[in-house]
Amino acid sequence: MQNSLLNRVMALLAFVVLVGFVGILVVYVPRWDLGIMVALCVGLAGWDIWHVAMGHKEDKH
Repeated sequence: MQNSLLNRVMALLAFVVLVGFVGILVVYVPRWDLGIMVALCVGLAGWDIWHVAMGHKEDKH
């Protein structure tokens, strides 16, 4: 039980760090193509966290 909670907290922390890093990148390099790639990257990472790390879908790899 506690290991599962730790995995979720670490996944959320990693997601927050990713969003913070690419957010700073977009602010200092304001290009539309970079914004599209950042949105795609954050969207895929968010989908992965929602489905795998939060337990809404099992990881079948």
